[in-house]
Amino acid sequence: MFTTRPEIAGTFGAVASTHWIASGVGMAVLERGGNAFDAAAAAGFTLQIVEPHLNGPGGDCPIILHSERLGAQQVICGQGPAPRGLTVAKLKGELGLDLVPGTGLLPAPVPGAFDAWALMLRDHGTWSLRDVLGYAIGYARSGAHMVPRVAATVETVRPLFESAWPTSAALWLRGGGPKPGELYANPVLADTYERVVREAEATGGGRERQIDAARDAWYRGFVADAVDRFCRTTEALDTSGRRNAGVLTGEDMAGWRAGVESPLARGYRGRHTVLKCGPWSQGPAMLQTLALLEGFDLGATDPVGTDFVHFVTEAMKLAFADREAFYGDPDFVDVPMETLLSPAYAEARRALIGERASLEFRPGNPDGRAPRTDYAAAVRRAEEVAMAAGTGEPTVSRLGASGGDTCHVDVIDRWGNMVSATPSAGWLQSSPAIPELGFCLGSRCQMFWLDEDLPNGLKPGKRPRTTLSPSMVLRDDGKPWMSFGTPGGEQQDQWQPIMLARMVDHRFTIQQAIDLPAFHSEHWVSSFWPRGAKPGKLVLEGRFAPEVLEALQGRGHRAEMGGEWSEGRLTGARREADGQIFAGANPRGMQGYAVGR
Repeated sequence: MFTTRPEIAGTFGAVASTHWIASGVGMAVLERGGNAFDAAAAAGFTLQIVEPHLNGPGGDCPIILHSERLGAQQVICGQGPAPRGLTVAKLKGELGLDLVPGTGLLPAPVPGAFDAWALMLRDHGTWSLRDVLGYAIGYARSGAHMVPRVAATVETVRPLFESAWPTSAALWLRGGGPKPGELYANPVLADTYERVVREAEATGGGRERQIDAARDAWYRGFVADAVDRFCRTTEALDTSGRRNAGVLTGEDMAGWRAGVESPLARGYRGRHTVLKCGPWSQGPAMLQTLALLEGFDLGATDPVGTDFVHFVTEAMKLAFADREAFYGDPDFVDVPMETLLSPAYAEARRALIGERASLEFRPGNPDGRAPRTDYAAAVRRAEEVAMAAGTGEPTVSRLGASGGDTCHVDVIDRWGNMVSATPSAGWLQSSPAIPELGFCLGSRCQMFWLDEDLPNGLKPGKRPRTTLSPSMVLRDDGKPWMSFGTPGGEQQDQWQPIMLARMVDHRFTIQQAIDLPAFHSEHWVSSFWPRGAKPGKLVLEGRFAPEVLEALQGRGHRAEMGGEWSEGRLTGARREADGQIFAGANPRGMQGYAVGR
């Protein structure tokens, strides 16, 4: 089949990411002798500069890695927890809120991205922090090429910045703001990272000690001090329509470190084992989807036909219903993960999938547990937002609430090390910029419910159930085969199983599977403010045949056609038994790229 670009093939190494500059940086590191972990970290920090509307230094970053030295895979959890002062009593009782705001300072968790990258670099990398950060510092100091999406995002929040977030206006509106195709610098962020490096090197220790000193500068030093001061002294307008101060403190930051965990694993079609992060993410929903799909002969379906779309969509509906009902931070919640991923549970749930689309929200009863969800309220919230949009009266307080997304980077080196990382949050539009640091905080705590008894209910120190969801696949004898992932919020664990199924069941390459038209559902409860749901909604990429849309509508799907190149931002890299490394990246948006040799 025709593809928008070749699938990259080589034996030395490959990097695929959501921005060509980050991919180039990662490959430059490999060419200079760095390993996959050095390259991924350098690419990750660079993504903060070239895609500031999609991630930032104050955001989050879950990582799945394979270490050839250890002969094992690890998850590095770069999802920071809720601050001690962020409680249901404060938000619901004191402030009278029914949802955590989607923007501003209140929904900020401890920023986890820096520690995740630094921990991976310390334990698995070979380069110094100065060398790894040098690329990002250079782009922040001298300016990076701005893709049109950056400028467009700034324009959507310009009224908010001008009227309510003056520190963001100073950073992102100077000189008129970023312009498509031109360079835009962030010298304050360059200063921040240079100071981190200087303070780390001042310890006089070796590579590992310097990285730990940098972590201290971030979480116990000048960065944490600036975050603490800004949250105490600033009241920011947010989606509640009010100005609220932040509750994140220096103590919250000092008390947290990125953790290392074993990935969750489940087989698919015998040869493949898929690895995901734990139920503090939505990642297990992909494993549940694949478990359900094993009962269908997808290989006999047309990969862009009615049956394929129908069965995948109905499987995802059941998996994401369980996500809403049972997933949460396992340090706080007993998640019945073993049962949810068991063959018997999958078989029972699979029986619910028929020839027609279900418009019901149907979580299961693992181990006899009764789900507690309020789907009707989520449907009402979505309807209210749609009605408000129809009046033509958007308010400044709501700007920025739906503008965030994510990045992704995959790396394989010549030694066989692999990284799949999905950095996100800390978007330029998520909260006011901290003037001394040149970046803003994230808003991931908007994913909590204001009910402590729910699996994803808010509690201090608890990780919000994130949508960030990198993937890795082992093959045959357990050897790592592929690293892949995508931005997309709720869509991350929709587009990824679609890609994997097309590769495994239909024998497509990475690039072919990425280029094929995709789809997504909005049936379940969204993780993002205002936490809405749209029963049966299914969006097909515009390159699907019109008769497929008609057939799906005939089966009861509330299906519609989107743009021709609108679904998915996937990247991936795989290593075959003969030593060849292949990689591909999404052409949509004209940003993603894979490089290698």
